[in-house]
Amino acid sequence: MPFRATVLTLYPEMFPGHLGFSLSGKAMERGQWSLEAMQIRDFAEDKHRTVDDTPAGGGAGMVLRADILSKAIDSLADDSRPRLLMSPRGKPLTQKRVRELGDGEGVVIVCGRFEGVDQRVIDARQLEEVSIGDYILSGGEPAALTLLDSVVRILPGVMGNALSGTHESFEHGLLEHPHYTRPQVFEDREIPAILTSGNHAAIEKWRLEQSLRLTRERRPDLLNEN
Repeated sequence: MPFRATVLTLYPEMFPGHLGFSLSGKAMERGQWSLEAMQIRDFAEDKHRTVDDTPAGGGAGMVLRADILSKAIDSLADDSRPRLLMSPRGKPLTQKRVRELGDGEGVVIVCGRFEGVDQRVIDARQLEEVSIGDYILSGGEPAALTLLDSVVRILPGVMGNALSGTHESFEHGLLEHPHYTRPQVFEDREIPAILTSGNHAAIEKWRLEQSLRLTRERRPDLLNEN
C-alpha cells in the first residue's frame, strides 16, 4: 500500500512544494506515495471562515480553535495513521522516528499557525507534537515539508541505490564520514590515498574513524546516547 500523507493547513497551496521535484516528485508520479493538503478553513461555520480567536487569559496573537480543527481531523473518519502536530515544543524529530513513520501506512500532519493550537484539541485528538529544531517558524508548513522529505526519501524504491539511506548521518548514531570525488586534486588538496587504494576493509575502517571523529567534535551528545 502506498504511503499516504494528509496535511491540515491554512495554506494548502504550499504543498507539495519541493516534494514535487526530484526523487520524491518522481515517486509521487509513480504512485509510491500520495499527498493531500486539506484547507482547515473549509470546516469553519461563519461566512468569514474564521478558524482562530484571542487567547484565553489574554496575550498577543491568536489561537487555532479546537472545535474547527477537530472537525477537520474527524473528517478523516476511522483513520489509524499517526496524527502529528508540528510544534517547537514537541519531541525532536530523529532518524529513528522517521524510520518508524516510513514503515507505516502514512501520516496526518496538522500545521499550526498564529500563537498555536488550543490544547484541548491536542489532548482530545491525541496529536503527537513534533519539532524539527529549537527555533520558531511562521507556521507548521515548512516543518511538515521537512518531515515528509525525510520520510519519503527512505520509502522502498524511492532512492535508486537501496544503500543510500543506510550510510548516512544519524542512521547508526554517528555523523556521516566525509565524501570525495573527481578531480583527484583540487586546489592542492588531494583525495585521501586510502580511498583510492582498493582496500575495502581499510576504507570502511577509515570511514568509521572519520565518523567517530566528526561526531566527537560536532555532536558529542550523540555518543552519550549510545
